[in-house]
Amino acid sequence: MRDFVAIDFETANSDPSSICSVGIVVVREGVVQHRVHRLVRPVPNYYSFHNTRVHGMTRRDTDFQVGFPMVWRELQPMFAGLPFVAHNAPFEQRCLRAVHEIYNMPYPEYTFHCTCSTARKVFGKSLPNHRLPTVASACGYELSAHHHALADAEACAAIALKIL
Repeated sequence: MRDFVAIDFETANSDPSSICSVGIVVVREGVVQHRVHRLVRPVPNYYSFHNTRVHGMTRRDTDFQVGFPMVWRELQPMFAGLPFVAHNAPFEQRCLRAVHEIYNMPYPEYTFHCTCSTARKVFGKSLPNHRLPTVASACGYELSAHHHALADAEACAAIALKIL
């Protein structure tokens, strides 16, 4: 796979629509064309202790950010027609579907590929786990800021270029 968009969301709480951060890496012909990170005012707009502990964000970071529809309108032209790649793609897909629903946005049937499930097939038991930092390292990419949406999307893109 040489043309795709690696995507990662961070959420404010356990609701999949509560996207508070999105990172995308657009790859065309095997070359990174765009890297974009945007903060998003989540819906519902509250942060759980667990989620803040994971990614470090709070309402102070996103209260004055725009909502998902505006961010998505900005990003879409960069990757129109490309398939998505994500590590644990079912999570990203669930978030994307939920936020489209909450804002009554039409949801195109986006194509998703999962680097986590592919890594399980490619690496099997040779890795201690198939978490993003572990798989990225096995692919020669050091993920230094895990749970930052852009850093995770960059790691996912590096993995996809190696094993998809």
